[in-house]
Amino acid sequence: MATNAIDQTRRLLSLVTYLRERPGARVDEVARAFGITPDELISDLHVLPMCGTSFRGGDLLDIDTDGEHIWWHNADAVGSTGEPLRLAADEATALLVAARAVATLPGLRESDREALLRATAKLEAAAGESAGASSRLSVTFESEGGVFADVDRAIAERRRLWLRYYSPARDELTERTVDPIRLFVLGHTYMEAWCRLSEARRTFRLDRVAEIRLLDEPADPPPIRPRDLSEGLVQPAAEDPEVVVEVGPGGRWVAEYYPHDSAEELSDGGLRITLRTPDPASLRRLALRLGRDGRIIAPQELADSAREAARAALAAYGD
Repeated sequence: MATNAIDQTRRLLSLVTYLRERPGARVDEVARAFGITPDELISDLHVLPMCGTSFRGGDLLDIDTDGEHIWWHNADAVGSTGEPLRLAADEATALLVAARAVATLPGLRESDREALLRATAKLEAAAGESAGASSRLSVTFESEGGVFADVDRAIAERRRLWLRYYSPARDELTERTVDPIRLFVLGHTYMEAWCRLSEARRTFRLDRVAEIRLLDEPADPPPIRPRDLSEGLVQPAAEDPEVVVEVGPGGRWVAEYYPHDSAEELSDGGLRITLRTPDPASLRRLALRLGRDGRIIAPQELADSAREAARAALAAYGD
């Protein structure tokens, strides 16, 4: 099921109330009650222990699971004093700065923006003098923030998106129409979507989106399960083409950043790395980046292509 950041936040808040009233609740029953899969529920349960009544890390939710049942060990302790929640000056400042920044995001639904501004005004009134410092601080989001807001809105409203997207493998901008499925963070922020150009599932890094437009057409991705990212974003398959790269001592980092089948030590302190990729042409840029620290050995056509790309780059500098 497609979800977005707002939907997940609402679900997490509801889970707190639901689990407080049901100690030892079964994972499958809770997942069914919230209309999500058990794996999605487990993912939510990994987030909840980082939440609590203090920004400083005190009074966090002690929630865990054995895969079948869910246990909340300090349900009675968290927030049970009966006293109203009090924010320290730095906590109030952080909340106000963040709220004002989010309210300026392009693509935010107007109803959400208005609700956020009303909450911010109430918090300012409650914070009193503490709110003064926040008015002298501001946060500016990078361009990715606007893209995120448009994608999040498209997922929430089940609408199609048009993109101009930079493909590093081909070093070019392409125009695509996509049906967004979900947003996720894995080092960078990504959108998983059904691409109408290739008629296949594709993953897009938000900071590579040069232009984005929300379309009036409804999104209609095929009923596919979101990718399992537990092993990382790049997960080569056994049937993917094999590529052999030799790197010198200055290129040993390749073995740390690229999943590979083997990495044999070479006499000069380098490595002979064998890896698999569904798009071998994407490694041309790796060869150019390595320069004298590495070269592609096989397949031969890829090695030739990398050499031609290097010659073209040198010729451009000469011109």
